[in-house]
Amino acid sequence: MRQKIKSIVPGSPASRSRLRVGDSIAAVNGHEILDVLDYKYYTCDARLIIEAETARGGRKKVRIKKPEGVDVGLEFETYLMDRPRSCANKCLFCFIDQLPEGMRETLYFKDDDARLSFLTGNYITLTNLSQREIQRIMDLKISPINVSVHATDPEVRRRLINNRRAGECLDIMKRFAGAGIIMDCQIVCCPGINDGEVLLNTMHDLAALYPAVNSVSVVPVGLTKHRQGLAELKPFDKEGAAATIQLVRDFAAKCAEAYGSSIFFCADELYLKAELPLPDDDYYEGYPQLENGVGLVTLLTAEFRQALESAEGEAGEPFCIATGVSAAPILRQLLDEAKEKFPELDGRVYAIENDFFGHTINVAGLVTGGDLIKQLRGRELGSRILITDKMLRHGEGVFLDDLTLSDVEAELGVPLVPVERDGEALLRTILK
Repeated sequence: MRQKIKSIVPGSPASRSRLRVGDSIAAVNGHEILDVLDYKYYTCDARLIIEAETARGGRKKVRIKKPEGVDVGLEFETYLMDRPRSCANKCLFCFIDQLPEGMRETLYFKDDDARLSFLTGNYITLTNLSQREIQRIMDLKISPINVSVHATDPEVRRRLINNRRAGECLDIMKRFAGAGIIMDCQIVCCPGINDGEVLLNTMHDLAALYPAVNSVSVVPVGLTKHRQGLAELKPFDKEGAAATIQLVRDFAAKCAEAYGSSIFFCADELYLKAELPLPDDDYYEGYPQLENGVGLVTLLTAEFRQALESAEGEAGEPFCIATGVSAAPILRQLLDEAKEKFPELDGRVYAIENDFFGHTINVAGLVTGGDLIKQLRGRELGSRILITDKMLRHGEGVFLDDLTLSDVEAELGVPLVPVERDGEALLRTILK
């Protein structure tokens, strides 16, 4: 069923046409419009003939002239102009399967939608793509896309993903590479399953597709305490994390020599588990895998220190920073450096243990409002609590456990200040 136009942007090309709210788009320049990918691709041209169905069931053709690439200015009932496609896999390590009961319904939805991969950066497994969808991605040059690879060995990947089509991944990626589709990939690494020799073979296969495979992150499996009835998996220990880092860095060095890019990068969490120093800024080649937790700490540190060099002013009101266990030592170090330049700074850092998901989860973005309340109550908080905005639902003041900012503030008696993930922004918030 075609999506109806919900609104028309004032002053846009569409606002000067005969299109109306309630109409739906059937075709553009003779091409059928099925969803947002078709719509965005075919409306890029300067001259458009749009076939629309009216709210009363009639048809009309509307001509629009505009600069090439300028948005038409139509907004539809849903962003995708379609329903999001859910995941058909049963991954051994799926984080959503490890959520406790009673959370908001939207958190349990598993998407595996190639359109969201292109438009919003979501990772897809390629297991629910029809041959038509594969061909459309190549024809429309839908690029870049993000692919969850995990392993290129068909049997290992089928074991990890629990989908009979999982073994087709490398073949599909080869087709995409041949069509010039750029792919950024991730490998969720599970000790004893797809690490070691399996990981090495996966890296060999993906490196052979460079430059179509632009970058690959190696991320340790995240295991919560809510795994009753799920496959038995073990987390990385210090030695296993160090061995995996060494394997990836050795192979990445060969790639850098052969291709001019390391291609493969380990997530910060692996370095923290291994208790190894994080690479410097130059290592990350522009941070292609930042959203996957690769280089976050290094970039934050570099931004903070650069801002600190030229910082002026004075200390702001007393504060504390509440963060995950893994980030706490880094933030304490940065705060100490800031105090050297601004001795009057009155602040402290609190590491919040993740009681909600389990203590194996130690990243700041998964800290809940309830854990903040339990672990900060009665402590010296100053007059404001700084948290990363990644703890909150995007665009809203709601934590993963459905507590709101105001709920937590009411319990602790101190305002919470969400700070964007940026070292300069952090320093700016600390200072007056």
